[in-house]
Amino acid sequence: MKIRITLSALLVVLLWAPFAHSAPGDAILGFWNTKNRDTRFEIYKCGAKYCGKISYMRHPNYSPTNKEGLAGRPRLDSHNPDPALRKRTLLGLPLLSGFRYMGHNLWGGGKIYDPDDGKKYSCKIWLDGANRLKLRGYMGISLFGRTETWVR
Repeated sequence: MKIRITLSALLVVLLWAPFAHSAPGDAILGFWNTKNRDTRFEIYKCGAKYCGKISYMRHPNYSPTNKEGLAGRPRLDSHNPDPALRKRTLLGLPLLSGFRYMGHNLWGGGKIYDPDDGKKYSCKIWLDGANRLKLRGYMGISLFGRTETWVR
């Protein structure tokens, strides 16, 4: 009986150990989906900060009816202000950069890139429960911006 309890306690410690040292800021790490689940993003560590990229798209290629001769080809970062970057595919494209954990469930100091208009915006991120992530992109002050919700 005593050996069984000791083995059970050891098993609990071994299973819990990887999570014991994770920083509070690491709570946003992993894969997040848009509400309609047509795009998935991966948030990962980039040095001491947090970054994110597109890891899945329901429609990664241009539609068969594309009138620009791109039908069936991978969708590109065509609105990027830098002509040299317009040939990048959206799948795998880095969108979040430079975030740091500010404390109290808030990540800030980073930028979010919007491939729809080719612009980078200031951004802050916060968790709204364990499985909901809020992102607010803005220019100037947070009051003038847009908030999106991603889910696990």
